[in-house]
Amino acid sequence: MDRLFVEKKPEFNSAAAPLYRDLRTSLQLGALQSLRIIQRYDLEGLEKSQFEAASRLILSEPQVDTVSDKLSIAEDEHWFAVEYLPGQFDQRADSAAQCVQILTQQQRPLIASAQVIVLKGPLTTNDLTRIKEFTINKVDSREAPLEPPATLALTPSPPPDVEILSGFRDRDEPSLEALRKTLGLAMSVADLAFCRDYFQNEEDRDPSITEIRMLDTYWSDHCRHTTFLTRIEEISFDPGTDPIKESYDLYQSARNLVYGEEQRPVTLMDIALLGMKQLRKSGELANLEVSREINAASIVVPVDVDGQDEEWLVMFKNETHNHPTEIEPFGGAATCLGGAIRDPLSGRSYVYQAMRVTGAGDPRVPFEETLPGKLPQRKICQVAAQGYSSYGNQIGLPTGQVSEVYHPGYVAKRMEVGAVIAAAPRENVFRGEPATGDAILLIGGRTGRDGVGGATGSSKEHTDSALENSAEVQKGDAPTERKIQRLFRNPEFARRIKVCNDFGAGGVSVAIGEIADSLEINLDKVPKKYDGLDGTELAISESQERMAVLVEAADIDFFIAEADKENLECTHVADVADHGRLRISWRGKPVVDLSRQFLDTNGVQGSGRVRVTAPPEDSPLGRAIESVPENGTLEDKFAAVLTDLNSASQRGLGEMFDGSVGAGTVLWPFGGATQSTPPDAMACKIPLLEGETDTCTLMSWGFNPRIASWSPYHGAIYAVTESICRIVSTGGKLSDIRLTLQEYFEKLHDDPSRWGKPFSALLGAYHVQNALRLAAIGGKDSMSGSFNELDVPPTLVSFAVAPARCSTTISPEFKRTDSTVSLVTVPRDSHLRPDFEALIRIADQLHRLSSSGEILSMHSLGEGGLASGLARMAAGNEIGFKADEQTIPGLFRERYVSFLVESPSPLQIEGAVPIGKTYSVPSIEIGSTSLPISDLLEQWQSPLKEIYRSKADSPHPAMETFRYHEGPRIKAPKESVARPLAIIPAFPGTNSEYDSARSIRDAGGEAEILVFRNLTSDAVDESLQALANAIRRAQILFIPGGFSAGDEPDGSGKFIATVLRSPVVRDAVMELLTERDGLALGICNGFQALIKTGLVPYGEIRDPEPDAPTLTFNDIGRHVSCYVTTRIASNLSPWLSRCGIDDLHHIPVSHGEGKFYASSEQILELAANGQVATQYCDHAGVPGMDIRHNPNGSLFAIEGITSPCGRVLGKMAHSERRGCNVARNIPGEKHQPLFESGIGYFL
Repeated sequence: MDRLFVEKKPEFNSAAAPLYRDLRTSLQLGALQSLRIIQRYDLEGLEKSQFEAASRLILSEPQVDTVSDKLSIAEDEHWFAVEYLPGQFDQRADSAAQCVQILTQQQRPLIASAQVIVLKGPLTTNDLTRIKEFTINKVDSREAPLEPPATLALTPSPPPDVEILSGFRDRDEPSLEALRKTLGLAMSVADLAFCRDYFQNEEDRDPSITEIRMLDTYWSDHCRHTTFLTRIEEISFDPGTDPIKESYDLYQSARNLVYGEEQRPVTLMDIALLGMKQLRKSGELANLEVSREINAASIVVPVDVDGQDEEWLVMFKNETHNHPTEIEPFGGAATCLGGAIRDPLSGRSYVYQAMRVTGAGDPRVPFEETLPGKLPQRKICQVAAQGYSSYGNQIGLPTGQVSEVYHPGYVAKRMEVGAVIAAAPRENVFRGEPATGDAILLIGGRTGRDGVGGATGSSKEHTDSALENSAEVQKGDAPTERKIQRLFRNPEFARRIKVCNDFGAGGVSVAIGEIADSLEINLDKVPKKYDGLDGTELAISESQERMAVLVEAADIDFFIAEADKENLECTHVADVADHGRLRISWRGKPVVDLSRQFLDTNGVQGSGRVRVTAPPEDSPLGRAIESVPENGTLEDKFAAVLTDLNSASQRGLGEMFDGSVGAGTVLWPFGGATQSTPPDAMACKIPLLEGETDTCTLMSWGFNPRIASWSPYHGAIYAVTESICRIVSTGGKLSDIRLTLQEYFEKLHDDPSRWGKPFSALLGAYHVQNALRLAAIGGKDSMSGSFNELDVPPTLVSFAVAPARCSTTISPEFKRTDSTVSLVTVPRDSHLRPDFEALIRIADQLHRLSSSGEILSMHSLGEGGLASGLARMAAGNEIGFKADEQTIPGLFRERYVSFLVESPSPLQIEGAVPIGKTYSVPSIEIGSTSLPISDLLEQWQSPLKEIYRSKADSPHPAMETFRYHEGPRIKAPKESVARPLAIIPAFPGTNSEYDSARSIRDAGGEAEILVFRNLTSDAVDESLQALANAIRRAQILFIPGGFSAGDEPDGSGKFIATVLRSPVVRDAVMELLTERDGLALGICNGFQALIKTGLVPYGEIRDPEPDAPTLTFNDIGRHVSCYVTTRIASNLSPWLSRCGIDDLHHIPVSHGEGKFYASSEQILELAANGQVATQYCDHAGVPGMDIRHNPNGSLFAIEGITSPCGRVLGKMAHSERRGCNVARNIPGEKHQPLFESGIGYFL
C-alpha cells in the first residue's frame, strides 16, 4: 500500500479560495485565517518504480503541485479528510486507475482518493463541527480515517439468499402498515393488501422481499404516475372560480368528442393528455410519431440536407431529479441530465441540445437559517449547477439556456428540471415487437448500490431523515454515456434494435420488465461494479448509463462486437418467453415470479376528491412587482426591477455550461458584443454528420411562481402562453409548436383543496391548448414537493418546441441605432386570460415579418415589464433607447403576452404601438432622465454575483502585444497529398470528435475517428498499437477537445498524455513530426495533453519539469463557456499560414483549465521565437487580463502556442466549433482558416 499527498502550490490552489470565502461568509468564521486543500491517494498493487512514475506523471504535475508521503500540518492548523462512502463512484480515483493502467500496461490497480482540508486560525471545537457539517454531505461522503486501510479491495461477505416474507399472506391491515413503515415502502397499505390477496389467492405462497421491493418501485408514483392516475370522483367549485369551471366544461365537451360512449374516469393524467388526444382525433397532429415505445415526445420534421428534404424524427423530453438533488446536489443534478438524455437516446436519436430550469429558495440566506434536515440553499444551488454542468460538459451536450427561479416555497424541496432535444433520420429508427426467443442485452455501465430505492425515494414526502438515504442517489458517468451515444448513432446498429429502454427508475426490474409481457431475467449475468450485491439490489439498482435493447437472438454477437468497438460492455441478461410472467432468477433460484396481468394493474387505483378554491382578489397580473417603490424615482424603480432575484442576470450561472460543443448552437446563450442578452428561446441546428442544413429547432420554457401561488389556473395559462410567445419572438411559427409539461406539486394526501391545485393548473394548460390548437405531447409529473409543513409553489412549467429556419431566427439584443421600437400587446379578457384569437393573428403577422427580415430584434416581455425588457435588449450591444415619458405608459408593470420589437420602420400590425427609438448613446433615456447602460448592467448583474461569480481579478498585470512576421521555418512536404488524412483519437471523455472530423473534411481533408478501448489490459495494448499504426498512415494527428477521463485525477489531459508517452505511440508521433513532414493539432483538452507531454512548446515528448510552461485552472475557479476575441500573433505555424498578423477571430472557449502559465522570461523567449501563436484581446485587438476578454487569466493573454518548428499547434479556443448560422447573435468574424491552412500545407 502506497500513500501520496498532493497539494497545489499557493499560486494554483484555485479550489481553496471559493471554499475559504464560503466558510467565512456563510458560517461567519472570522477566526478562519487560511485554508488549504490537499489530495490524498492510496494505491495498491504497484511496484516501487511504477508508483514513482504514477506519482510524477499522473497524480501530480511538478509545475503546480508539491508531493509528499506524509501530511505536513503546522501547530496552529486543524485538518480533516473527506472521502466517498464505500460503493459510491469516485471519478477521480477511477480515472487515476485508468491512467495508471496505461502507464503500466497491466491490470488496472486499486486506487482510493480523499480530500484533506487544512484550516488555519483559532477555531473552536464547535467551529470545526460546523465546518464539517457544511463540507461533508453524509448522503455520499464521510469523514475519512487517518490510518491507511489494510487493503483497498472490497471483500464483502457473500450476501444471504433473498428473504421470503413468511406470514405475509396472513397479515391484516394494521400489520401491513407496520411492515410498510419497517421496510420504508412508498406504496400504500391498500397496495400491500392487494399484494397479500394476490399471493394468497393466485400464487398460494408468501412473496420474496425482492418481489415486494420491486413492486414498490414498479408501482411508484415516479414510475407509474399513481397520483396522476387516481380516479377523481367528486369535484366542487367555490364561488369565484367561474373561469376554471368554464375550462372544466370545455374539457368535458372534448371528452365526449374523443371518447364517445366509452366510460373513462376523470384523472389528472386525462386532463394532461386530452389536448393531444383531441387534436389527434381532429387530424391537427399529423406530424406526431405514434409508437409502442414511449421514449420521448417525437414528431416528424422535414429537414433540408444540401437542398434536399429528408424525414427526421425530432424528440424532446423533460426530466426531474428534485429529491435526489435536494439531498445530494451534484449527483442528483448530474443524473437529472443523464436521465433526460437517455430517454430520447433509447429512441435511437442523437441528443444535441439541453436546457436547465431550476427552482430554489434565496441562495443568499445565511447558513444559520438553514432548516434542520436540510442542506443550505446556497450549497444546493452551487453544487447542483456544478453537477449538471459537469455532466453536460463532459458528454458534449451544448446547454442553450439555464434559468433558476426563486421562491421561498422551494425550500421545501428543490426543483431540478432538465430538458433535452434530439433528432435522427427517420430511416434509422426501427420500431419492432417482442417475439418469443428474442434476447435482451444490457449495454453500458455496471450495476452498484447507487440509486437503490431512487424511484420510491422520489415518490415519498421529504422528511428530516432524507439526508440519511445515501443509496437513493445515482452517480453519473458521462464518458460512458457518450460512448453509448456514439454507438447508437451508427445506422447499422440502430436499425437492428427492435425495442430499447433506458435504465432509469427501477433498474433491471423496470427497464427490462417493461420490454415484453413474458420475460426470463438472469441477475447472475448482470455485470457488477463490485461484489456483495444481493438479488434485490441487482433487481432495483438505478445505476446509470445502462441501456436494455431487444434484439433477435441471431444478432447477439453483432451487438457485442459493435459495443466493444466503442469501448462498451454488452451482456446477454434476459430472454423473451411466452408464459405471460415476469421471472427473475439469482443464484439459479427464482426471486421474482409474477403474472404480467397482476404487474400491469399498477396496484390499487386510488380515488380522490377535488375542491377548486378561488384565488385572492389581489392579483399580481398587470402590476409591478412588490419591490418597485410607488413614489420612487425612475432610477429607483429600474433598480428595483433589475435587482429582483427573478429578473437579475444569471450570466455567472450560465457560463458554467458548455454552449458551443457540437458546432450547432444558432443563438448563443448570451448575445451581443458584450454577451449579456439571453435569447428568449434556445436554437440549435439539426445534427448532421455530413452536409449542410438551414433547419433548426427552437425550445423555450415558461413559468412564474408568483402568479402560480396566487392562482394555479392562471399560473399554468401564463406558463404555457409564455413558452409559446418566446418561440414566436425567436422567429418560430405558432402553429408548428408542440408542448411538453412539467408538473411539480405538494404531496396531496386526501385533502380536496390540495388536489384542487394541480387540477386547476392542468385545466389552465388545457384551456390554452384548446384555444391555440396546440398540444402537449409529453410531460413529467412530480407530486412529492413537501417537507414537513412546507410545500413547493404549485408548479407547472411549460416547454415549447418548434422547427424553424436557422437563417430567420431572431434574438432580443438591439441591432442598430435609429430603429423603431414598438410594443405589441395582446389584450386580456375579463378573467385576466389572454385573448387567444388575437394572439394567433399577431403571432402570424410577427412570423411573416421575421421571416422576411423586417424585424431586427424581438423580446417576449414578462414580469419585469418594459423596464426589464428595454434593459435586456440594450445590454447586448450597448445600444441605447430614447423615448418621451408620455409614450411609455406602465413602464414597470407585468407584461406577459406582449412583445418588444425593433424594426427599421414602424410596425404595421395589430396591437403595435411605437414607443421610442434605438439610440447611439449607450443609455436608456426616458424624458429628461438618462440611465447609463453600464449602471443598469451593474445593477442587473449584482444580486447573484456572490453565488455565481462572473468576475475575477488577475494577479498578473504584465502584458505585451506580440508580433512575429518571419513566416514558417519549415518547407512544404516533399510529396503533396490530395486529401491529407487526420487521425482523431476518441479517448474516454472526448466530446469534440464529430466537430473536429467535420472541420477537417470541410477543409478538403480526410478524417478518421479512432476509439481508444481500455476495458481490459488486452484492449489497452490493442488500442495503443492501433493508434500508433493509424498515426503512421496519417499526415495529421488531431487531438480534440473534451474531458479525457473526466479531467481527472485533479487535472486535465492526463489520460491522453499517458497514452502519448507510451513507447509505441511516442515513436509514431515523433516519426510523424521529424521524418514524415506531418502536423499535430490539439484544441482545448488536446492542447492540455500536448503541453503536458512537451510537444508544445518543445516539439518532443518529455517528462515534465518544475519550470516548464503549463495550463492550469482558470482564475475564476470554475468552468467558463463564452466567446472570446483572439488575435494572430505569429505566422510561424503552417496551421496559421492563411491568417495575417493582427487578424481577429471570435471563437468559443469552454474549459476549466485554460490558464497558460510560464515565467515571464520563458514567455518572452517563446514570443521571440514566434511560438506565441494567438492572444486573447478586446474587440480592438488589444491583449489584456480583463476577464471579459481573457476568461481564464492566461499570462500575457496567451491563447495558443506552437512547437519551435511550428508543426505542432496547441490552442484553447474551439476553432472547429463554427458553421453557417452558428452563434448568429454574436457579432464578428467567427471563421478562423485554421483547417484550410493545415490541409493546404500538404497540397
